[in-house]
Amino acid sequence: MKREETIKKKDIFNNIITTGHFIKNNYFIIYSSKNEENKINYGIAISNKVGKAYLRNRLKRQVRAIIDNNRKLFQNNYNYIIMIRKSCSSAKYVDLEKALKDLLTR
Repeated sequence: MKREETIKKKDIFNNIITTGHFIKNNYFIIYSSKNEENKINYGIAISNKVGKAYLRNRLKRQVRAIIDNNRKLFQNNYNYIIMIRKSCSSAKYVDLEKALKDLLTR
């Protein structure tokens, strides 16, 4: 994931969450909304309740790797916010990848 593809600002996050469409499963909640640019933007959110910092950072790295490996599943002209749920802390990478792919193909 490139730096210019990430969403960092809180107001953009809140706008996508309040106005966007969402889908969810046991591991993730994905919010999506259309943008005017001809590129895909991503944001990853995880709560402090999930675990300590090393665990949260590991989960974010795994989700970024899944995004990079499955870039063709995302639609152009969309912003995505991927919220990681607490149940991800005990899941394996293969399970996370399968769950995220299932959500994106819906």
